[in-house]
Amino acid sequence: MLVLTESELRRLVPFSPAAVAAVEEGFRQLGGGGVATPPVLRLDFPEANGEIDVKAAHAYAWDSFAVKMSTGFFSNAQRGLPSANGLMVLFSAVTGEPLAVLLDGGYLTTVRTAAAGAVAAKWMAPAAVDTLGVVGTGLQAWFQVQAVLAVRPVQQVAVWGRDAGHAHALADRVAQQAGVPAHVCAGLEELVATSGVVVTATPAKSPLVRGEWLSAGHHVTAIGTDAPDKQELDVAVWARADVAACDVRGQAVQMGDSHHAVAAGVLDPARLVELGDIVSGRQMGRPSPEAITVCDLTGTGIQDTAIARLACQAAREAGVGMDLRP
Repeated sequence: MLVLTESELRRLVPFSPAAVAAVEEGFRQLGGGGVATPPVLRLDFPEANGEIDVKAAHAYAWDSFAVKMSTGFFSNAQRGLPSANGLMVLFSAVTGEPLAVLLDGGYLTTVRTAAAGAVAAKWMAPAAVDTLGVVGTGLQAWFQVQAVLAVRPVQQVAVWGRDAGHAHALADRVAQQAGVPAHVCAGLEELVATSGVVVTATPAKSPLVRGEWLSAGHHVTAIGTDAPDKQELDVAVWARADVAACDVRGQAVQMGDSHHAVAAGVLDPARLVELGDIVSGRQMGRPSPEAITVCDLTGTGIQDTAIARLACQAAREAGVGMDLRP
């Protein structure tokens, strides 16, 4: 059994075309009906402002599968600690033996979430993006900028965050490290109105993006809503959508951003198209340049299995990690 540390995994699995391709193939397997995905096991720690999610998935065509334990303890900043943590375990789908323990500290979740955002943009966003609008200023917001840049030409990036200092820091990072002009918007309405693609990456518990701000050609990807009490999009966003998509329908209507629209009677769950069906060609992600498209990404176990398999393959090829075989 191979044991890989976070520092090793950061070197082995950067956000890259290989990571996007691995997660895209996971969605393709999901769209073909060849994946077993159990419900998410979630445990909350209200006294510590924390949570843990356990996710798993098995693609029948693959010889290994992952189980991921991911924590988010959102008061950790006050302790000088990151809010995200966790690990993944890769098992043989033939013998059930553990193949690897990936002590990633939540890093692989960050990469696979960014890769899913790239897949959504590849199949649903306009062909060219004048302005990419990012709502949020954390690590995932930075990775989502990279995600869209990986699959679309972008002229400039607009940033909005509750903390103006953090927003300016992200804009500076985009300009310096991604080489794309970036600026901070004073208001959300301004950001949405001037951005062809909008990505929300926040832990918001009340809607940020409103439906009346959308216009023909818009694409919106919601990343941050992975629990029933979280919400980034006003339910009217879903009423405006020509294509309403998600990663896993059964999960999204229970804990995703779209579940608020379903509960309000604005969105029929049958309208939700799974991203795997779009990737596999069963559904269209963008039927016309004027279409308004929305994608709700709650995070699915097949993304974890895909990125864990990629990490282990890279480790074996590089001869990296501690082998605990007797």
